[in-house]
Amino acid sequence: MLDVALERETEGDLLLADMGQGLGLRPGVIDGAISISAIQWLCNADKSSHDPRLRLKAFFGSLYRCLARGARAVLQFYADNVKQSEMIVTFAMRAGFAGGVVVDWPHSSKAKKSYLVLTCGPPSVTTSLPKGKGENGEGCSDDDDNESSGEDGDRTVGIYERNRPKKRQKTKKNGKGKDWLLRKKEQMRRRGHDVPADTKYTGRKRKGYF
Repeated sequence: MLDVALERETEGDLLLADMGQGLGLRPGVIDGAISISAIQWLCNADKSSHDPRLRLKAFFGSLYRCLARGARAVLQFYADNVKQSEMIVTFAMRAGFAGGVVVDWPHSSKAKKSYLVLTCGPPSVTTSLPKGKGENGEGCSDDDDNESSGEDGDRTVGIYERNRPKKRQKTKKNGKGKDWLLRKKEQMRRRGHDVPADTKYTGRKRKGYF
């Protein structure tokens, strides 16, 4: 994206940096901030040195400092679960922001989008959240989603959970689950074999995400 911006001679300065380490900008120099599908990656521990909580704290703390008072930041994101959404909002509020989450098309499987709308400074009458699209039963267009109509009174602002079913632990048809594995290991121990000790991870598949 930076190469394309240079080719098109985009106005303004370009910067490549890790937002999990904070924004290296002077205090109060930014009038507004926009982010598209980025902040959810701060919830992942891609390296052994990454602590999602510390990275979120560094990002929102530096964002609050570099924004002018009263400026707004709109951060569109996709969270894997409710805990990630709550963690993102919690660290934004701790940094001093006012605001919350606005959801467009909450009943749509394709067009649903969530936005963290923040105002730099304490909450006031002028810092009310905008209304999300799809409120009062308004549906998406056919191009967005044919099954996105909602009921009156549904909330479109707040913490949400994506409609992504959790992966079930795979079990073989012959019933060889954790109990079978523990019995098999005990049988091997009685036969004198060297068997690893049982732990809470025995027979359980580790998740690959934070």
